[in-house]
Amino acid sequence: MANVSENHGANPVTPANGSSFAGSSSGNGLMSDEERRAVEQRRTARERQRQALDLQRESILSQRTSNPGRRAALEAALAHVEAQIQAMN
Repeated sequence: MANVSENHGANPVTPANGSSFAGSSSGNGLMSDEERRAVEQRRTARERQRQALDLQRESILSQRTSNPGRRAALEAALAHVEAQIQAMN
């Protein structure tokens, strides 16, 4: 007889990273394909937003100026970007 993988109790829908899609309103405890796509789209949008904020932060940090007004504006912009990043966590 063929060698059967012993994967007792494993959920074939659970991704390899260990996250699960439980809690759906579909009644069977699993998310529909549409719900999974929506979750993935939200995750992707969040990652893009985080990358954009990281790029803004790097840009602000790379700017050097001896002008006190400009320096204050950069410090305020940096504080704003860092607050947005913190709010995402």
